[in-house]
Amino acid sequence: MSRLKVGVLGATGMVGQRFVTLLADHPYFEIAAIAASPRSAGKTYREAVKGRWTQRDIPIPATVSDLVVQDVREIDTIASQVDFVCCALDMEKEEIFKLEEAYAKAETPVISNNSAHRWTPDVPILMPEINPEHAEIIPEQRKRLGVQRGFIAVKPNCSIQPYVPAFHALSEFGPSSASICTYQAISGAGKTFETWPEMTDNVIPYIGGEEDKSENEPHKIWGKIVKDEIVPRRSPIISAQCVRVPVTDGHMAAVSVSFDKKPTIEDILSRWQAFEGDRRVKGLPSSPKTFLAYIEGDDRPQTRLDRDAENGMGITLGRLRQDNLFDYKFIALSHNTVRGAAGGAVLMAELLAREGYIEAK
Repeated sequence: MSRLKVGVLGATGMVGQRFVTLLADHPYFEIAAIAASPRSAGKTYREAVKGRWTQRDIPIPATVSDLVVQDVREIDTIASQVDFVCCALDMEKEEIFKLEEAYAKAETPVISNNSAHRWTPDVPILMPEINPEHAEIIPEQRKRLGVQRGFIAVKPNCSIQPYVPAFHALSEFGPSSASICTYQAISGAGKTFETWPEMTDNVIPYIGGEEDKSENEPHKIWGKIVKDEIVPRRSPIISAQCVRVPVTDGHMAAVSVSFDKKPTIEDILSRWQAFEGDRRVKGLPSSPKTFLAYIEGDDRPQTRLDRDAENGMGITLGRLRQDNLFDYKFIALSHNTVRGAAGGAVLMAELLAREGYIEAK
């Protein structure tokens, strides 16, 4: 198929920059528009991110550097240039909610990294390997919005990426309750050590709103479509604590979990090894060859060593053992700005394009 034209909203921020690097040479998509706040509008992309480029060893893509940044509020103009948009806006939640719906009503699908619409009943929170069938709610959403091709689909919070796939692979045993502590990188706040020196040699035991997302978003991902809404599942019960740690990239989760039907350690390891995710994701450009990888050794996974597994799209697991209060405990790790943010959203866009929900205008 010919490549679809994509616009990146919030392209100057950290996740927006990650979107740009992942989309610049994409086989399905080509960047046709770059948009951000009014303070960046009118500048070339190179000028807008000067002194703010955070992608370390990745240069600004040549195909994008000279594009002129547009005002994200110029909805009709941007919508006329693209087939869909990827959204990584850093604005107030209410403003993002309105902007994303406005783009959808302008017949432009929105692939969002933001949380504004995650609890809109007919908006799917898609983790492509886990719940691609939730895309089937999109026709109902279009009816509500009064559109033919526009819609909103969102990526789940970065904090849940390490453990939701691990639980999903064990669904036959009925995960029933879990206690989880996530140790989250500073890039999850859009920061570097240069812009957040207070994080050097420091741990902050609070991330606003993160624990609620960590405990509840999995239930919508595992929910069922009933008429015109996605009804969340009620289990497993999850208790979460979310801690900011002095790490550049990578969210680690220390997980304790109990099951309705307790598996053996051999059962767990075999299910993790065999789990590939839904067949609809196979062969997509961003899909990892190995989704869940268990690493032997008491000191793995480690953030710096393992966050880039499968180009940042893989989940690494380790330290599976008996737990004194729950059935088992283990460590899980994912790359928060790739799998947990832009990369997961790009994979979602690939799936929705393959399934015919995103088409050329």
